[in-house]
Amino acid sequence: MANSLPRRKLVPIWSSNLQALALFLVVLITFLGVWELGVQLNIFSQLVPSASQTLQAFWGWVSDLFFDYGPNDKGIGWHVLASLRRVVTGFFIGSAIAIPLGILIGLSDVVSKAIDPYIQVLKPVSPLAWLPLGLGLLKNSENTALFVIAITSLWPTLINTKFGVSNVDPAVLNVARTLGASRWRTIWKVILPAAAPSIVAGLRISIGIAWLVIVAAEILVGGTGVGYFIWNEWNNLEITSILTAIIVIGLVGLLLDRLFGLLQTWVSFGQQ
Repeated sequence: MANSLPRRKLVPIWSSNLQALALFLVVLITFLGVWELGVQLNIFSQLVPSASQTLQAFWGWVSDLFFDYGPNDKGIGWHVLASLRRVVTGFFIGSAIAIPLGILIGLSDVVSKAIDPYIQVLKPVSPLAWLPLGLGLLKNSENTALFVIAITSLWPTLINTKFGVSNVDPAVLNVARTLGASRWRTIWKVILPAAAPSIVAGLRISIGIAWLVIVAAEILVGGTGVGYFIWNEWNNLEITSILTAIIVIGLVGLLLDRLFGLLQTWVSFGQQ
């Protein structure tokens, strides 16, 4: 009897996973079938390739990620690496601004009320609105791409950091004061660890936004990057290549989200 209990607990978990996998495959096969049928029956535009053509082109790109036959003929792997370099750089610039500022806002109600209007006004601004301003200020397309990524990705981290810092349990802060901890030591040893799950949740959203913005930003940069790749393939009317890039962008975004999800779980271990 003792050995049968764990089995009964595991069965529902595995059955739900198998059901989810089966449903995923059914939806995927149905979608591909409707797509293929729609193209064969000329329901869609003539520019739309069939599902089989797209899958064939996708395999051709991913089976040789890093070929290099010249400036305008590179494997999609090089474009992804160039985009990731820009995303990571812009993301770190935005985070380096957002986290300290979020801590400052979270520690002071007066500062929070003073800064909040700026956040609410700037947060909804589209990345495309920042592109001409960045070009005018920086006069460099590469730096403009980093500027746009940084300024559009910092808001979730800023807001979550402020929320995490301002919602630390007052009882914990009182204990730190009672023990004679300095202001800096209280921030470093008490407030930041307590706010870490909220901060990482903000970083997780920000990296997703940074990866989302990169396509628009790279249309200006040229040379390499998934945004430039999509624009170049559109000029050549290679729709299968564009669809391949969309799938690759989605997969890389999924990987980045999962990595930050693991980090979020790790910093939340004390609160589980």
